[in-house]
Amino acid sequence: MDYQIPDLIRKKRDNNILSDSEINYLVQQYSKGSMPDYQMSAFLMAAYLNGLNDQESTSLTHAMLSSGSILDLTHIPGVKVDKHSTGGVGDKLSLIIAPIVASLGVSVPMVSGRGLGHTGGTLDKLESIPGFTVDLSLERYVKIVKKHGLVLMGQTIEMAPADKKMYALRDVTATVESVPLIAGSIMSKKLAEGIDALVLDVKYGSGAFMKTQTHAIELAQILVDIGQSFNKPTIAFITSMETPTGSAIGNWLEVLESIDVLKGNGPSDTIYQSTLLSGAMLYLAGTVASIEAGIKEAKNAISSGKAFQKFRDIVQAQGGDLNYIDNPNSRGIPKHCYTITSRNQGYITSLDAYQLGTLSVRLGAGRLQKEHNIDPLAGIILEKKIGEYVQKGETLMTLHTNKDLDIGELERCAFSSIEWGTFQAEPQPLISHILDKNGLRVYS
Repeated sequence: MDYQIPDLIRKKRDNNILSDSEINYLVQQYSKGSMPDYQMSAFLMAAYLNGLNDQESTSLTHAMLSSGSILDLTHIPGVKVDKHSTGGVGDKLSLIIAPIVASLGVSVPMVSGRGLGHTGGTLDKLESIPGFTVDLSLERYVKIVKKHGLVLMGQTIEMAPADKKMYALRDVTATVESVPLIAGSIMSKKLAEGIDALVLDVKYGSGAFMKTQTHAIELAQILVDIGQSFNKPTIAFITSMETPTGSAIGNWLEVLESIDVLKGNGPSDTIYQSTLLSGAMLYLAGTVASIEAGIKEAKNAISSGKAFQKFRDIVQAQGGDLNYIDNPNSRGIPKHCYTITSRNQGYITSLDAYQLGTLSVRLGAGRLQKEHNIDPLAGIILEKKIGEYVQKGETLMTLHTNKDLDIGELERCAFSSIEWGTFQAEPQPLISHILDKNGLRVYS
């Protein structure tokens, strides 16, 4: 059925509900170039201001998903499970989780994105490994999943092309911060991968896209509902991103930390989150009876060396040079490594993730616009974390960069990210809630 596009825009502008066929018509017309940017911009703003209900969100996801290819991985045995994070600072968890789960016999077809602004991107981290390619054809994608049970790649032009086109428009029309539009964008890409189940890491806090726990729960609920409506079992965890994940911020630095965790070392918060999310993926795959049992299996995969070997396998399969994985020091160091030392004495009560993410961008580890290049060696190593007692003169962090920057300005930025106290702060839970088909509940 043909519709008049202005009528549909007006309908949403006046806060009325659009039907499945009406939303599908808008998306398909825009996808094939029959609807100009200015009309889609008007629709997006109307959706941003008035919202979309659950059925409209599902319809939007379905329309964007149907605009391209939906991969068929049914010929690969077992349940295919992916994990998606809404993004944060120092979030290298995908590099750890994917090989853990794949090493335990569960296929992980993972399609990821690039970093923009203060948040990092999985693809940028992977490409900091010399030779590693994330731009794969669908044919090669399927072959690698079949052989290795894992692939780490970027979105292709065949996968939810309407989403890619609409996201670019949202980025320049101030309509990115819409929970239903975010949900449709995430789920259309994830469902196009050919997955059977999905684990979500929905973050909130200064370093996250969603600033409050309430908004993170709202997004998680929509994502889980969409997943369930497509018969894809979905579990979401609500995660704090007030402070960076782990100690490394920056692409190659985060690869190094991921290798460290896969070898049985690394920061406790990174290990905790990685094994929890891995455990949930194994649970959805049906290989364990509970998330707790999955966590135990994930830890065993690390301690046995299976997870690290799977990481080596996928690096080699996607063209990466294993010399840099086995001999990380051969990657070299940047031109400058600035040591930031404490001028205070006391407990660190806050390490602001947003401030540190912004500082990492200044060092060259991130981009403010999609076309900007990044420096794979740039970034930050946090030597002290929240709750630690620091003496004057102790090293707080080390800044890595190839840029010639004003060290005084860098110090001001670094110090602005830290709050001090006389007493040790009460630790806040990294994971506050879990949400699935049974509803929302506190995670402990």
